[in-house]
Amino acid sequence: MTPPRPLRSTFMKNWFAIEAIPIYAIIGSVVVGATWYTYRLAMGPNVIWTKSNPTPWNTIEPGHGTKLVEVNQKYCSSAMALDNEDLPVLGTALTVLEDGPLKLSAIVFGAGTFANQYNSDAHLESDLPVRTVGLALRYGIRVFDTSVYYGPSEVILGSALQALKNEFPRSSYQLMTKCGRFGPHEFDYTPSKIRESVKRSLERLQTEYLDTVYLHDVEFVCTSVSPRRNGSNLSALAEENAAYGLAPGDEGKVRGEGDQKILDAFAELRKLKEEGVVKKIGITGYPLPTLLRLALLILHTAPYQPVDMILSYSHLTLQNDTFQQFAPHFRSRAQVKQLLAASPFSMGLLTPSPPAWHPASAELVPLAKEAAGIWPKGLPDLALGYSIRNTGLAHGSTPLVVGFSTPQEVHECMKVWRELQDGEIDERKAAEENVQAVFSRNGYLNWSWASPQ
Repeated sequence: MTPPRPLRSTFMKNWFAIEAIPIYAIIGSVVVGATWYTYRLAMGPNVIWTKSNPTPWNTIEPGHGTKLVEVNQKYCSSAMALDNEDLPVLGTALTVLEDGPLKLSAIVFGAGTFANQYNSDAHLESDLPVRTVGLALRYGIRVFDTSVYYGPSEVILGSALQALKNEFPRSSYQLMTKCGRFGPHEFDYTPSKIRESVKRSLERLQTEYLDTVYLHDVEFVCTSVSPRRNGSNLSALAEENAAYGLAPGDEGKVRGEGDQKILDAFAELRKLKEEGVVKKIGITGYPLPTLLRLALLILHTAPYQPVDMILSYSHLTLQNDTFQQFAPHFRSRAQVKQLLAASPFSMGLLTPSPPAWHPASAELVPLAKEAAGIWPKGLPDLALGYSIRNTGLAHGSTPLVVGFSTPQEVHECMKVWRELQDGEIDERKAAEENVQAVFSRNGYLNWSWASPQ
């Protein structure tokens, strides 16, 4: 019988044979590489926004790992008990506008509030965004509007929706975002930048497709065609139509380099639509004559297809409701498939504390404060009701985009919406007329301010 070999000799021969060295080298490389990659994911890069660095997210390239602001990751609707404030109040279900091409909910969640223009870092980093989004979804608000220009909005909204994905899968809501504007004075409508922006939005929103993508604030890029920068613009539909570029026969006229930039950028969005990355495409902006002129230009330029969606803001409010006069022209003459009205509070003008950056004239802001005491529930409540009453099924299936920062604001919006469905409008109408009289006798009813340069 052969005596057993010493254990140490056997171990050394089997595990330190020269043939095993390549195996150890491969295993070691894998371990080191995995450790480095895990460390890199955990450590950064950090992306921090401050007043001196207001748009750091615009430098994030597609595929780059980052640590940006996150919603409270401890919140998950399936793992955390919901407070009463996180649950909808029983009542009439929110209307779905079945006649529109996307069957949008009557109220659209404006996620521009997920930015420092409206809320502090502490607010954005709390669980309030995800709770607000969750409550809106439970009420039936199933459409979200955001933009790459709205700072961290896309990131925060995408994170919130991911936290809620077990309760609300991607198929249960629609996402709208915008491209082309990246800072207060930073616009890039080149086709390559439009495509890059859309792909980056897909990553930030953590989705494989977008329901709508708009060119953002087109008035800053297109060729300027307007006899004045502020005041009433209703004359664009009548005696001054030629001065606004809206005369019959001028629909397909490219008036300069800016117009061509619009057409080129929209053509790139059309390609993304054909590729299935985007379902609907459109334009947004403030001046209604400019939006109408560009919608006509796109329709009368090859391949002669109309704009799917147009979003107008601050033109269906107590102070300015000229959207109602322009809407038939968008639908019939420009063949736009879906209109949306945004900002019932006119970017904060019709609130107790209009933001310091608001572009309204120095004379207009005090008038809003003068009108604040007319309605006992407050001017925001009255303003919201006015915009809700003039949108929806009875007004061309037009949804209203409302910005929400807290669950309480969602509750308040739905309360007003339900009051109007129940027919509680007579007292409101009288108060609305009194508020509009304040603006009218001072020459500021249906007065549009100049888009800031």
